[in-house]
Amino acid sequence: MSIHSDLAKELFKKGYNCSQAVFAAFCDETGLDIDTALKISSSFGGGMGRLREVCGAVSGMFMVVGMKYGYTDPLDTKAKAEHYKLIQDLAKQFEKENGSIICRELLGLSVKNDNPVPEARTESYYKKRPCAELVEMAAKILDEYISNKKMEDEKHD
Repeated sequence: MSIHSDLAKELFKKGYNCSQAVFAAFCDETGLDIDTALKISSSFGGGMGRLREVCGAVSGMFMVVGMKYGYTDPLDTKAKAEHYKLIQDLAKQFEKENGSIICRELLGLSVKNDNPVPEARTESYYKKRPCAELVEMAAKILDEYISNKKMEDEKHD
């Protein structure tokens, strides 16, 4: 466990969507206030507005990485390529652990566009949905990456 993974899981269990739970858990790393983080990530729950596309926990992970390590110069193709490689590597790691990065596949759903009204967060919801664990896993992957990156950067200083 990590502080961020525990917090992400706790936020999800409080009712925040999977993307909000991951992104907001890393406010200490991104420098964002919690309300801003929750608003930015609010559209990405349920695989982007319950469209069941890319898992919101994965989207939250990518947003944290963008805030911490993203590029800003549109002409810096090297930085862009390095950032996209990082995103692909993180996606592969999540997929290796969970079998997919697609919400509907992770949940075993055949529906692509789901009802926009979220299900009530009952005890049976948590039993049939692996979302709390996926949020926790995304935050763990991110914590490992951030920790390794900090150690790597310290070696080069």
